[in-house]
Order: sequence, then C-alpha cells, then structure tokens
Amino acid sequence: MKKDGTAPDGQIENVSMQQQARVSMQLIPFTAVAFLGFLAIGLPLPTFSIYAPGALHVGTGAVGTIVGLQSVATLLTRQCAGRLADARGPKATALLGLLIASATGWIYVVSNAAVEHTLISIMLLCAGRLLLGLAESMFITALAAWSIARVGSRYAGQAMAWSGIAMYAALAAGAPIGLAIYRAAGFPAVAVCSALTPLAGAAIALCWQAPPVQQARDRESFIRMLRVIWVPGLGMALASSGAATLGAFMSLRYSNEAWPNAGFALSAFGGAYIAVRVLFGGLPDRLGGYRIGTCSLFLEAVGLTVISLAARPAVALLGACITGLGYSLVFPSLGVEAMRRVPGEGRGLAIGAYLACFDLGLAVGGPGAGVMAAYRGVPAAFTAAAGATIVSLALLCADWWNRNGSRRAAHGKATEPGSTP
Repeated sequence: MKKDGTAPDGQIENVSMQQQARVSMQLIPFTAVAFLGFLAIGLPLPTFSIYAPGALHVGTGAVGTIVGLQSVATLLTRQCAGRLADARGPKATALLGLLIASATGWIYVVSNAAVEHTLISIMLLCAGRLLLGLAESMFITALAAWSIARVGSRYAGQAMAWSGIAMYAALAAGAPIGLAIYRAAGFPAVAVCSALTPLAGAAIALCWQAPPVQQARDRESFIRMLRVIWVPGLGMALASSGAATLGAFMSLRYSNEAWPNAGFALSAFGGAYIAVRVLFGGLPDRLGGYRIGTCSLFLEAVGLTVISLAARPAVALLGACITGLGYSLVFPSLGVEAMRRVPGEGRGLAIGAYLACFDLGLAVGGPGAGVMAAYRGVPAAFTAAAGATIVSLALLCADWWNRNGSRRAAHGKATEPGSTP
C-alpha cells in the first residue's frame, strides 16, 4: 500500500460493497454541488439556437461559434484551474468557479437588455460564454480534487464516476427545463435561473470544511504532468471522440435513413451511461482501472461499429445503448490509472491535465467525424470513431503489459542469488 492509500500499479484493492456504499454517501453532496454548477450550462444551452437567430439576427454558424466558445475556454483554462486548486485549495477554487458561473447568468441578462445594440449584445454573450468556460474548469476540477481528497485516492474512480453523473444529469435535465422556462418567460428568465443555481451550489459548499492544502516542494510543469499521464490521457481523448461523434451525428444518421425517433437513440445512450455510473461506478476501484477500462473500451467500439453497420433503427438504437454502457466507465477507469502516477499535492494539476485530454477528444472528435462523414458518408464517421476507440484499447493493453513486465523483471532481479529480496 502506498502512503496515499492507493495500491501499487497492477494490484487490486479489496473494496467491499459496504465500503463503496459509504463512499457513495460521502460523494453525493459533491455531486449535488457539481449538478447545480452545471445547470448554469445546461439551462441556457438549448435556448441559444432559438434566441440568437430571433433576437440577434445571426445565422446558425454564429450560434455554433457562440456556443463553442465555452468549450475552447474550458480547454485552455484547465491548467490554471488545476494549479489554483493545488495552491489555494479546492474549496476556494470551487467557490470562485461557482461565483463566476453565476456572474455569466447576469451577463446574459445585460446582453438581453442591450439587444437593440446587436454588436454589444453579441459581445456580451460571447464574454459570458468565455467566462463560463473558465468557471467550469475551476469548479469541476476543484470538486473532483476535493472529493478524491475526502474519500481517498483508492476511491478515485468512484469519485470521478459521480462527477460525470452530475455533468450529464445537469445537461439532460437542464435542456427541457431551460426550454420550458424560455417558452414561458423568455431568455431573461433562463439567464436568471442559470445565475441562481451555481449560487445555491456555492452556498452548500461554503458550509463544508476545507481540506488541508498540500504544498508541493517544486512547481510542477503542466507539460511534465501531461507526460506522466499521457497514456490514460491519450486513451481518454480517443475514447471521448466516439461520444462526440455519436452526439453530433446520431440524428443525421437517422435522418439520412429516414428513420423515426432519433431522440430515442440519444436517450438510450444517456440512460445506459448514467445507469452504469450509478450501479457500477466503483468497479474501477475494486477491480482495477486496466481491467474495467479494457472491457469498457471494447464495448464502446462494438457499439459504434453496430451503429455504423445498422440497417434498421432498432439496431442503431441497440448500438447507442451498447456505446453508452461501454463509454460510461472509461473516464473513471483511465482516471484511476492517471491518479496512480501522481502525488497527492499535484492532484489538482493532474485532474486538470486529464480533463484537458477529455476536452480535446470532444473538441476534435466532432469536426473529425464531420470531415469523414463529408467524404465517406455518415456510417464511416462511426467506423472511424470505433477505430479510435480500438487504438485507445490497444494503447491501454500495451501500457498494462509494459508496466507489469517491468515489475516482473524488477522482482526477478531482486530475488536472484546474492541479491537482497
């Protein structure tokens, strides 16, 4: 056992179901705060495509740019958020991020008030999206580091699983609620609600005791951290490109084939994803990140392949469900392996680097799939996504073999005659 509570690489901790239940109870408050923070993203997101063309007279390309600014800002600020969480502590970083998320809602309100001055209104809207990207980086990175510090590194996978539940649940719940508010009271009401929900999360987190800040002896380099976790990080980027492809092109796959109810396929993916996270989120901690990661990546590749080959909507629906089942535990499984490689005082920066890899996969996966779909057809985009997932699987298997081979070689050398065991 290591000092931080984790098992040596390749060894599996004996974690009982009772222990996992107790850990889950400790993680639920963090999940609730993250959910409230992500509602600042989920509530207004589906309304932009209606509000911006009607009120600001912009096209779909401009809408896509406005929406995408948040993802760009999130990716570029992961390093800053991780360093801040390590240097100032996860509580201060999470509270600051939630407050910034709340401020973006009020910026939306001001933007709507200036709607007669189109350019100013658009600039304010863009500023709000950029700030929201920074806010997301700060509060999700800090809450992830804080939750792992609370339950211990041996439960890092379970903590990451619950973090993902908060994000996807907020996006899934926020879309219909945001649209309902928009239809009933307009965009300003949506903006106010998106400003109030992170404030509620901050009020909850404010009551918690802050964990001690572990000061690192040397300032860790973000690039060096990426080198340390590059295998799980690259694996996560490749796997998340599959999810980006499904989210961007599943509806088009149905539309091109004149299949009805494309929304059911997306719901099947999301439902399977959340169900596995809730029921089996602790498996990477119990059975090891390598084992669960390889099984999960294999399932994801199978699901994406089924979608690409589907000749009927029921088969595509099945493929979406299998993809959700597989993709669900990729993030915590590879996250467990990433966290094994870093000390506790660098956990915030490591989480920031790992999340940046996740963001990169989402950012590149959609456009890359678009290029493939344009030249080879939509089914080919899903085939390429399956190929990326298989590369991730091969990378993880090679890393497992190398690390275990090195350990076996070291063990054999230590037990040679004349050596000290």
